[in-house]
Amino acid sequence: MRKGLRRGKAEPRAWQRMLSGRRLDLLDPSPMDIEIEDIAHGLARVARWNGQTVGEHAFSVAQHSLVVEEIVAHIRPEIEPRWRLAALLHDAAEYVIGDMISPFKAALGMDYKAFEERLETAIHVRFGLPAKAPSEVKTLIKQADRACAFFEATQLAGFTHAEALEFFGAPPAGYDLHIEPLPPAQAQARYVQRFHVLSEAAGYTSEPVAFATE
Repeated sequence: MRKGLRRGKAEPRAWQRMLSGRRLDLLDPSPMDIEIEDIAHGLARVARWNGQTVGEHAFSVAQHSLVVEEIVAHIRPEIEPRWRLAALLHDAAEYVIGDMISPFKAALGMDYKAFEERLETAIHVRFGLPAKAPSEVKTLIKQADRACAFFEATQLAGFTHAEALEFFGAPPAGYDLHIEPLPPAQAQARYVQRFHVLSEAAGYTSEPVAFATE
């Protein structure tokens, strides 16, 4: 082989370096490579609605997640702290994959869904949650997610009240929200703070631990 010719095609890089120094394998994510500070940093800089919202700042996924956790507690005040934590983390995978709008997710199909679920599982395991939340909890979080989307749609994204009702349904009775999109640094700090409050209430540790492998 002549000098300079490549002996084989290198495999494409499938990991991302985080600001914490962790390298997260996107195809086989390890809980050991996930840090809440990386998640919060990323989500605070990911815009809902692809950034097509009014205001000086985008409405971040971090701030959206804080609202969804609040709505979950409004609907079910007696819910366990661990499921409130799951609500806060419901979009945590988007710190890696971004916030794709629902129509695009549908177009991508099951490959995207499987990729997202692997990340969600690793995140849950990292922070002490069951790998999969019970179906009733997932349904509750989805209800809260849609309620938050209703307020976002009407206040930030230009939807009429009727359009938002058609796509997202009515928000839960007795809950109202006035949205003020936060600067990224504030959204990030509030997300981390809320994580630690809920993690402590649930009796979980956020310190890295060794995970058994089969």
